[in-house]
Amino acid sequence: MIDVKDAPDLNRYEIHVDGELAGLTEYRLAAGQISFTHTEIAEVFGGRGLAGQLVRYALDDVRSRDLAVLPFCPYVRSYIKRHPAYLDLVPETQRERFDLP
Repeated sequence: MIDVKDAPDLNRYEIHVDGELAGLTEYRLAAGQISFTHTEIAEVFGGRGLAGQLVRYALDDVRSRDLAVLPFCPYVRSYIKRHPAYLDLVPETQRERFDLP
């Protein structure tokens, strides 16, 4: 079973597989925005698409909280490039900074 959740006390979203921590995406929260800084999946869980599930959950959650996204993490940035439905989360004034359209 796969479970994804926000762990605000640790400033990260986590993905668990059968109760075991499989990966995380770290963030810094500020007034009205969230900066994603790092995403990792444990090697033993690699190749299962877990990073994509994790980031999709995080971005959907951020959207529901009406926060702007600053994708400093290369994985989050590339995810947004591959899934342009999330581009609106990055303020237009910040997109060039992250090489986003």
